[in-house]
Amino acid sequence: MTRWRLRVAHLDHGLRPGSEGDATFVADFTDRLGIPVSVRRTDVAALAAQRGDGLEEAGRQARYAFLAELLDAAGPDALVMTAHTLDDQAETLLLNLARGSGPAGLAGIAPRRSRIVRPLLAMRRADLREALDAEGIDYRLDPSNVDRRFARNRARAELLPLLESLHPGAAAGIARSASRAAADEAALVSLAAAALAARRTAGGWLDWGAPPPDAVGSRILRLAVGLPAPAADRIAAVLAAAAGGRGGLTIELGRGREAVVRRHRVRIVHRR
Repeated sequence: MTRWRLRVAHLDHGLRPGSEGDATFVADFTDRLGIPVSVRRTDVAALAAQRGDGLEEAGRQARYAFLAELLDAAGPDALVMTAHTLDDQAETLLLNLARGSGPAGLAGIAPRRSRIVRPLLAMRRADLREALDAEGIDYRLDPSNVDRRFARNRARAELLPLLESLHPGAAAGIARSASRAAADEAALVSLAAAALAARRTAGGWLDWGAPPPDAVGSRILRLAVGLPAPAADRIAAVLAAAAGGRGGLTIELGRGREAVVRRHRVRIVHRR
């Protein structure tokens, strides 16, 4: 039987006064439990300004970069477990729905993605806190989570409670919708992967002579381009050009990538 060796990770975003107290709390708590801990402070505001991202996105990228470093150091069998809850799932789906996301966005937070696992994704946030209280386990609450300038906090404080008042159990229902969307997305991606392999030609082109349904075609292109996925309007432009048989078009996809369209053929080019 494999024995787990635990390590706690905490990234201080440096976004508010007192955030260093959270890092100290985590370090002291894990020390009492005899669990090793990795604590780091990152200037997320500076990262956001440098990259042109919002604070939430910059913080997310910084967290996962930090966790990726720890995974690399821990070895190929290591996993990261996060404490995302069912409430996080419902909030994410609602925000993505408001942005006009497709099935991938409506799938919300994956229970597992690569080496990141989320074992508490089926648990309500209130139930988790109640369990901690019952065991007498201390925890800290981030005061920035009640700042309603952030869209997620407004969804948490206003939108989700309103939906629960209209339909009790709404959060769980939304999470079930996310699971169904994830299953549909997985099926479409599987179809797209097979179609991508079948449409590749020896010259590096994708044969678009018999255009696939847009739901599959958009995923073929995203797989061919790689991450980060191009904007939806760029993918739609490539689909329209390839299906229409127009030649001599080059469509920018961002991040040094472009799609060259030549009479029912598409080539994805990654510029150095």
